[in-house]
Amino acid sequence: MSTKELTIAINGYKSPELLRLCLQSVFRHINQNEIDYEVLVTDSATEENTEMLMREEFPTVRFFPFRENTGFKTMVNTSLQEARGQYIFLINSDIILTQFVVSKMLNFLKTHPDIGILSPKQLNFNGTLQPSCFHFYRPLTILYRRTWFGKFSFARHHLNWFVMTDYDKLEPRAVDWVMGSAMFVTKKAVERVGMMDQRFFMYMEDVDWCRRFWEQGFKVVYYPEVFVYHYHGKGSAKGGLFGSLFFNPLTWYHIKSAAQYFWKYWGKSLPHIENV
Repeated sequence: MSTKELTIAINGYKSPELLRLCLQSVFRHINQNEIDYEVLVTDSATEENTEMLMREEFPTVRFFPFRENTGFKTMVNTSLQEARGQYIFLINSDIILTQFVVSKMLNFLKTHPDIGILSPKQLNFNGTLQPSCFHFYRPLTILYRRTWFGKFSFARHHLNWFVMTDYDKLEPRAVDWVMGSAMFVTKKAVERVGMMDQRFFMYMEDVDWCRRFWEQGFKVVYYPEVFVYHYHGKGSAKGGLFGSLFFNPLTWYHIKSAAQYFWKYWGKSLPHIENV
């Protein structure tokens, strides 16, 4: 198996239209003559139209379909196992790359070997900033985000802290954790840290992974000098406060994963966060 400099690893789930746009942005903005790269796609609960898309429009892309809904961590772990690149850019299929994002992030990682995860700024399609770097969760964070307590000023203060509103997002900065929708990692760091924890079916796996990178001596860095577009559906928040709690299964996946996360780290100190 020949090695590559870079693997672009895309994780999809029942979104062939977005997957097409994502792949088109990859091939539009990465120059094969400048970067020796490959592209692979993992897809959960794969449908016929997605298979047809990959077969007819992107036959050179390595495609790993799953018949069942395997969860985010299985797609990421499959990508990590199959990647031939020394560097791996893990993105969701609802990410659209922009010019220079890959080359600049790759060069930044090469010159900063102490970084294990590098994450770009993420924008909504209307150009507004999307929160994608955070402080580590506390139990109160879940309570305030999921209940009417979040309407009080003390809760809003805590949630502003959680999403790092005091950080202007202009210069690269080490952060506790970054959203798993766009993570640039090094294979060397992954080999030391390990794969995503299989205990998390959906949600919190990116939080846990970032924490483990910090525990193994690798920095997690938000890199706002480049940006991607992200069609972020926020599925666990749909239905409003009471509708999501009683009728949205994604809300309960989030709550269950949060409970697993807090149990896993019960009594353990947070890792030391050192800036770039």
